[in-house]
Parts: sequence; C-alpha cells; structure tokens
Amino acid sequence: MEMQVILEGVLLFVAAFVGGALNSVAGGGSFFSFPALLFVGLDPKIANATNAVALWPGSAAGVLAYRAELQGLRPEVRLLGPVSLAGGLIGALLLLITPSDVFATLLPFLMLGATLLFAFSPRITALVRQLDRSRESPRAAAIRSVVLQGIISIYGGFFGGGIGILMLAALSLMGMDNIHRMNGLKTLLATLINGVAVVAFVVARAVAWLPAALMIVAAILGGYGGAAIARKLDPKLVRVFVIVVGFSLSAYLFVR
Repeated sequence: MEMQVILEGVLLFVAAFVGGALNSVAGGGSFFSFPALLFVGLDPKIANATNAVALWPGSAAGVLAYRAELQGLRPEVRLLGPVSLAGGLIGALLLLITPSDVFATLLPFLMLGATLLFAFSPRITALVRQLDRSRESPRAAAIRSVVLQGIISIYGGFFGGGIGILMLAALSLMGMDNIHRMNGLKTLLATLINGVAVVAFVVARAVAWLPAALMIVAAILGGYGGAAIARKLDPKLVRVFVIVVGFSLSAYLFVR
C-alpha cells in the first residue's frame, strides 16, 4: 500500500513537472496533469478542480514574465478583465452543480475538443487573421469581443482545455497582431479566469489538497527548470507529442 502511494506521488509530480514545462513553451500541460489525477482515482470533478489549483501559480508567474508586453494594454484589460472574472466564476459554479456522472460523460468530448483546438490552432489563427474587419464599428467590435471572451471564460471555468488558443483567436478578431502582446494579454486573462475558479473550488471544498500541493511545487519547478530543456527541442516535435498524448487520452476516456 505504501509503495502504491509513493508511485502515485511520483506520477503526479512528474505529470505536473511536464505540464508546467509545456505550458511555458507550447501549452497543453493539462493533457498530462489532469489525466494523472484521474489515474490515481480522483473523482473527475475533484480532479478538474485540483488540476486548476495545481497549475494556477504557474499561470500567475507567467503574467510577471509578460509585464513588459502588457504595458499599454490597459484599455483591453479594462474591457476583458471583468468579463473574464464573471465568466470564470459562472463556469466554476456550473462545474460544481454538475453531477459527477454527467461530467464524466462529457469528459471525453471535452478532452477531444481541447486536443483538436491544440492540433489546429495555427490554422484557426491564420483563418481568423484573414477576416476583413475594416467596416466594423469600434462599438460593434467591443461588444463582439466581450461576448466571445464571456463564452470562453465560462468554458474556462468549467474545464479550461484550449482556452489559450480560443483567446488568441478572439484577440486576433480584435485586431491585435503582435503575438507577444497577445500572449501576455492571454496569460493575464487566463490567470483571472482560473483564479476566480480556484477560489470557488476552494470555498466549495472541491480540491484534493495533498495532490494539489505536490503538483504546485512540481509545476513551478517544471515551468522554470523544465522549460530550459523543452526549449532546446524542436517546437514542432513538442506539439506533435502533446497532440498524440491528447488523442490517446481522448480515446482512452471514450472506451474506459
């Protein structure tokens, strides 16, 4: 029994370390950390909440790393920040009231959808940038951006896989084209979405704290140390690896 506990702890640590490293390089870290929590026997809802808590500190640290790129984006933050907080809270509350068996039924489709978003994200971004927005009024653009961010935020609070890709597409529709500034704003908004969701999960006592604490440490170490290794790899190979894992896990969830 003690050996099983040790092996499960090692699995969670490694999964969170890899997840933290990937999130700082290519994204897709949840494809490793979330399934690891399922593998050790956590209820899917508890696993989802625990994963959000485990990876949030790394996301918050990313905001500090992008502080230079965030300079001059106060109008965008004022526009999209409040709706991100509101949407993240709504999504988290929806998760908390969703029966575990219903969430378990939805889980394979959520995982597959997140994997497809990750796999086709370059094409999605390219298609969005080709859209002609020259005749759109600033008010209409702002309303559309708020509505899109609201939908993405609700999804993010409920599950969260692929929200970074969705937000980059939405920011492209706003007319942003500097990828570094877009990534900075995306990271900030994702931190707001996940942060308010984490608060809701903690208040509702939906977090398994022992795995969460272990994974927080591992994710931070992975974000700072593992990224140095991951950056030496071909980004295309890293993406292919994440996609293969995502599809494999989706298939496993469908047939289990």
